[in-house]
Amino acid sequence: MGKQKLVVIGNGMAGIRCVENILKEDSDAFDITIFGSEPHTSYSRILLSSVLQGETSFEDIVINSYSWYEQNNIELFTGETVVEIDRTQKLLKTDQTRKISYDKLIIATGSSPFILPIEGAGKEGVITFRNIEDCEKMIETSKSHRKAVVIGGGLLGLEAARGLLNLGMEVNVVHISESIMERQLDTEASNLLQEQLEAQGMNFLLEKASVEIFGEKRVEGIRFKDGSKVDTDLVVMAAGVRPNVQLAQSSGIETNRGILVDDVLQTSIPDIYAVGECAEHEGTVYGLVQPLYEQGEILAQHLCSKEPSGYQGSLLSTQLKISGVDVFSVGQITSGPDMKTIHYHNEVEATYKKVIFKGNKAVGAVMFGDTQDGPRMLDAIVKKKVLSDQDKASLLETSDPGDSVVAFYPMNEQICTCNSVNKGTIIQAVQEENLSTVEEVKQCTKASSSCGGCKPVVSNLLAYIHSDQFSEGGVGETSLCSCTRLTEDELVEQIQLQNLTNVQEIMIKLEWKTENGCPTCRLALDYYLGMINPGHEEKADHLFVNERKNAAVQGDGRYAVVPQLYGGAIDVEQLRNIMNVADKYPLERIAIASDQRIHLLGVSKEDLTNVWNELNMPLRSPDGNRIETIKTNIGGHICRCEKQSSLELAQDIERKTELLRTPYRIKIGISSCLHNGAGSTSKDVGALKVDGRWEIYIGGSSGRNVREGQLLCVVDNDKQAERMMLGCIQYYRKSARYLERTWQWVERLGLVHIREALFDQELCDHLLETLEEDVVQKRTQLVNI
Repeated sequence: MGKQKLVVIGNGMAGIRCVENILKEDSDAFDITIFGSEPHTSYSRILLSSVLQGETSFEDIVINSYSWYEQNNIELFTGETVVEIDRTQKLLKTDQTRKISYDKLIIATGSSPFILPIEGAGKEGVITFRNIEDCEKMIETSKSHRKAVVIGGGLLGLEAARGLLNLGMEVNVVHISESIMERQLDTEASNLLQEQLEAQGMNFLLEKASVEIFGEKRVEGIRFKDGSKVDTDLVVMAAGVRPNVQLAQSSGIETNRGILVDDVLQTSIPDIYAVGECAEHEGTVYGLVQPLYEQGEILAQHLCSKEPSGYQGSLLSTQLKISGVDVFSVGQITSGPDMKTIHYHNEVEATYKKVIFKGNKAVGAVMFGDTQDGPRMLDAIVKKKVLSDQDKASLLETSDPGDSVVAFYPMNEQICTCNSVNKGTIIQAVQEENLSTVEEVKQCTKASSSCGGCKPVVSNLLAYIHSDQFSEGGVGETSLCSCTRLTEDELVEQIQLQNLTNVQEIMIKLEWKTENGCPTCRLALDYYLGMINPGHEEKADHLFVNERKNAAVQGDGRYAVVPQLYGGAIDVEQLRNIMNVADKYPLERIAIASDQRIHLLGVSKEDLTNVWNELNMPLRSPDGNRIETIKTNIGGHICRCEKQSSLELAQDIERKTELLRTPYRIKIGISSCLHNGAGSTSKDVGALKVDGRWEIYIGGSSGRNVREGQLLCVVDNDKQAERMMLGCIQYYRKSARYLERTWQWVERLGLVHIREALFDQELCDHLLETLEEDVVQKRTQLVNI
């Protein structure tokens, strides 16, 4: 089957992003033709304010040059408008009498500025703010005139006003509402923004309804409904936009406010689609960038036969920089019935934050001045996270860089959607160029140089990269710590090449900058020595009495003892021993913790030896980075599916991995059925039984920011599941960096590489053999304690 003919009506941001996604999905699927009414290549309309304000040129806001169209064999017609769609013949006609056929058609005609239907609207000096020509008119007018009025106190109007101020004009902003940007900001944030903008030189005329633009040939002023008036030489109408639906209407395509589309962005006519500001999905027309890009991604997948899940609408969030002031809003911005809010207002620093809750979930937020926690707020609202009262309050607190949402993004996650800059690109740039500010990142990568909405995410990512928790590799990797010039990979290589056997020897031979190192490198060196030489005996952590019979020190000086119950199962004799000890010795409490194990809390130091002896059962070592107790759904009373296989698998893996140290603690979940009672798809390693076969997942995270694991493989039986899980654990132990989480390890090595390693029978056998040797070596060490 040959290529189909795809025609796109509209050369703007929505249509072009859709085409870019199609080329990524399947560059050979279509012969593509694009029509654009403007005599330009595609450019970022949201950056027009930057051009008007003199911060950038038109060339800098171009999305794709003409050469891009040529390289991708795209036929482009600029300055040409499609005037008719013959849906029966699948034929288009343009205002230049051109006729062109199509197999698939995308309508991306965008929207047009709303012109107030008032007397004098057609006079010279009355313009809109929608395209590059409008910018050029304003710049030219400023050279010979002084006074300007902007009608509209929304984002577009404020950006136009800021640009006119930069051009040296006196600016009045006329707005019909009592507060500016009332759709994105609550009253308090709106008032704060107005104060800031007034300090910059803007004047606001609020609750004013314009009824007449007076003057002879050229505008001389505006008269309002209340009888007042204001003199002006220029009127910029920025009172909103309307979807361009005339072409669709005349062609028999169903429209409402916009062109009606379904979940794959198809109109009422087969093979005709609509995206962007002209499209209406489930009663909503979106004017923000992110929803338009999300629509383009879904449509591209559909056209390339990738069966997308379908467009479900977008949560409206606004992350903007208005005249140098950062604002953020998402979801509900005013409190309603059954809602509660948490406020924060710092008048000295001019920052304001508000989160709105309905029950135990956040449903909206407004931030002014300091918006760096916007991504975390958005994540909580989008994922509908259940929040405790403490979690609610913490949303307004500055988070630890390592717990930032951006720390859990994959390397290919788009940080700046406007310029297609992903997380990996920014990490590479920061490391190679030694970048330390958001402005430097913007200059180097273009991230946040467009709408500015991603600036808080870039800021969070930058803080994470420069934090101690950062361990994600990239080009130009940094050293292990400030004590050495060596990266972790170089360090491990030198330990092996020079056969170094202890921490002090490493520091001397490898020319450590500090005599005794730091906590970061000492722990890392100790770990690497243990991985390279399993016989290496590290010093026991001071929190623990010994490695053979462990007890962790509690805050009150007493101890916690945890019996080792493999898989969480317990027999009658073990339970009797635990109860006898509990009866005989004073304990603070006995608890079944979230790890599905019994914890004896509040054991005095004097009673420890007797408690150990009388329990007469293995005790779990709770220290350091190890494989945590495996969670199963064995105790689920609602699900009646067979669970014995998950219990036995958990018990076998716990026995075969106990005492082993790992780069970072590993959480494992094993679910015996699709009910997934153990949360196996969001653990470091997980197994989920589906229709008699095991699905093995790796690289998940069930912490504060939940991360879905990736499917490693599907195997037929318990033995194969155990083999793949143990092989994966050992490969992670041998190849991961110290404190590198499994999801970071998967991203660095790549899922395909890990599969290839584990599917290699000889290599997997070797991994399992070394795992068994490491466990035997560790047990031998403990016998000699």
